[in-house]
Amino acid sequence: MGLLISAASIAILVTIGIVLSMAFETVHFFRIYDWTKFFFGSTWSPNFRGDSELAILPLLWGTLYISAVALFVAVPVGLFAAVYLAEFAGPKVRATAKPLLELLAGIPTIVYGLFALITVGPGLVRLFGEGGVFGVSWMAGASSVLTAGLVMGIMLIPFVSSLSDDIINAVPQSLRDGSLGLGATRSETIRQVVLPAALPGVVGAILLAASRAIGETMIVVMGAGAVAKISGNPFEAMTTITTRIVSQLTGDSDFTSPETLVAFALGISLFVLTLGLNIVALAVVRKYREQYE
Repeated sequence: MGLLISAASIAILVTIGIVLSMAFETVHFFRIYDWTKFFFGSTWSPNFRGDSELAILPLLWGTLYISAVALFVAVPVGLFAAVYLAEFAGPKVRATAKPLLELLAGIPTIVYGLFALITVGPGLVRLFGEGGVFGVSWMAGASSVLTAGLVMGIMLIPFVSSLSDDIINAVPQSLRDGSLGLGATRSETIRQVVLPAALPGVVGAILLAASRAIGETMIVVMGAGAVAKISGNPFEAMTTITTRIVSQLTGDSDFTSPETLVAFALGISLFVLTLGLNIVALAVVRKYREQYE
């Protein structure tokens, strides 16, 4: 029993240790840098020689913007794939298609980053850049929100499809039989019975995918660029919280300067954001499971 309790406690103790290590350095950071400038400023301009402007808002905007583009790609494709696998695919097709789809989740993110850098980015420039197919000059370089968002969306497809597929399969067969018995078509049954019943679980799957997107680093580093700004143009380069954490802690770090300590403030802010999304997602999924148990 003691061995089992110790094993179960490891994850909790490690999490507490991570939070405390970030919290202590974050407190140190806010002792030497004004917290109002950090949370409400609009400029990210670190300078290790002093006089830095370290506002989180441009980084938070880039993080949420790229994540939104990724979800715009992953949610429809993943959800439609889940509906096909759960409701239309035969046993042989399902046994082949689902493992192949989930194979995307096993590809290292650095490979996705290379795919964004070498293939997707230049391809978008040929379409939307100066002298491109559409004859517009919207995109100046391969690094952009759209580049990172598209590739990240491809990475998130198996997260959405696999979870949604399991949730749709968990909807009781009696609901389908009752709908079909009342004269509804198969398509009407899926739209008006199965999907509404599975909606809480699907929302939970989407929120889990969103938390995964928010914490992504390598795809953003290689596909989105390193410009911290607030802009609505998806063809411009931007950056995220995770990439700036890596940047601020790369090289010979002096843990007495605000330019380095800001990485811990960014880290704990990202932790709170993803923790909130995970809590909401787990609460939604738990409510769904209780409804049909």
